[in-house]
Amino acid sequence: MDIKLLIERHNKLGKLMNDNDLVILFANSMPKYPRSFLQDNNFFYFTGLQIPDAVLLIQKIKNKPVMHLFIERGIPEMEVWEGKKMSREEATKISGIKAVSFLDEFERKINFYLSISKKCYVNMGTGNIAISLSKRQEFAKKITEQFPHIQIENTIGIITPLRIVKDKWEIKQIQTAIDATEAGIQKIYKEAKAGMMEYELEAMLRYEILRKGHNHLGFRPIIASGVNAATLHYEHNNCKIGENDLILMDVGAACNNYSADITRTFPVAGKFTKRQKAVYKEVLNINKKIISMIKPGVGLTTLNQKTVELIQEALLCLKLIKKKEDYRKYYMHSVSHHLGMDTHDVGARDSVLKEGYVITVEPGIYITEEKIGVRIEDDILVTKNGCKNLSQKIPKEIEKLEK
Repeated sequence: MDIKLLIERHNKLGKLMNDNDLVILFANSMPKYPRSFLQDNNFFYFTGLQIPDAVLLIQKIKNKPVMHLFIERGIPEMEVWEGKKMSREEATKISGIKAVSFLDEFERKINFYLSISKKCYVNMGTGNIAISLSKRQEFAKKITEQFPHIQIENTIGIITPLRIVKDKWEIKQIQTAIDATEAGIQKIYKEAKAGMMEYELEAMLRYEILRKGHNHLGFRPIIASGVNAATLHYEHNNCKIGENDLILMDVGAACNNYSADITRTFPVAGKFTKRQKAVYKEVLNINKKIISMIKPGVGLTTLNQKTVELIQEALLCLKLIKKKEDYRKYYMHSVSHHLGMDTHDVGARDSVLKEGYVITVEPGIYITEEKIGVRIEDDILVTKNGCKNLSQKIPKEIEKLEK
């Protein structure tokens, strides 16, 4: 990542802060094996660093953002076990942040920043009353106890306006993730056969993505055959594929923390049955119509409303409902969400589209009693005068799928 891009992000964040406001971003910790390390998205967004347990402080002082990074101190005796830790010089070279200290200095040095702050933002994540407080939440609680004059807020509110608009570098990462996902999907198209297990197709996907140099998926893949495709978040991927099953794949690689999110549905037999083709045509038609509507100034609410209208017409045509208001039996979700570092990225569900937004378009029809589930999902970049389908190379036309 270009340091100029990171510095630009620092300055943009500074413009959203008031003088003496403080932002504290914690990196993720190293997970227990066998999982590989995946960085906290907000920490990576402002540092470009893929190191665990670091902390970034950003404070606005005299109308300028002041950056202070804290990283793990290397222990020579541990290098044979864990390898070398990143040096302060290396951290500066990657992040552009000149003030770099070690974590064992953090508690002493942060007191200065807190002493002049009235508001402090912490990347605490989402809350869950059923589980214990995270390390970050405990830290925020400690600030409240020790510095009661400081107002604590989650970083989501102040960082969302920056992350929701993707720059050229971010779009390149998303496109790379989509291209890697395409390789996995194409492999499945060619190799899938009745009698195979769903997890065999998942293995093909993971193999192709790893071959492209990507260690992570954006989310746990859905490989759903037959009736399983009518379950929206089916993740077991452990059933045998029947002879005439449709297979629904909701999958996405991740590149530098940026996720693809693609859904394709295809007949394992190589040919759609008459009924499968009828349902598929309706969903494909809706997918294309909604994509054609995307441009700056259009609201996600408008896209959702139009999708419902089209779904209702499709379900009447397919003789699945007699009254429009009964559509929810066969279509239960919204048609779009923001896409970026999080698969369901920052940004409101009722956003009005702007140039640089990346969203999904994913209509579907799910008929449990007929063991049919069809969803077609593409990743769309909002451009100055319209949109660009970033996943357009991944086949979805009936003729191409059957070929």
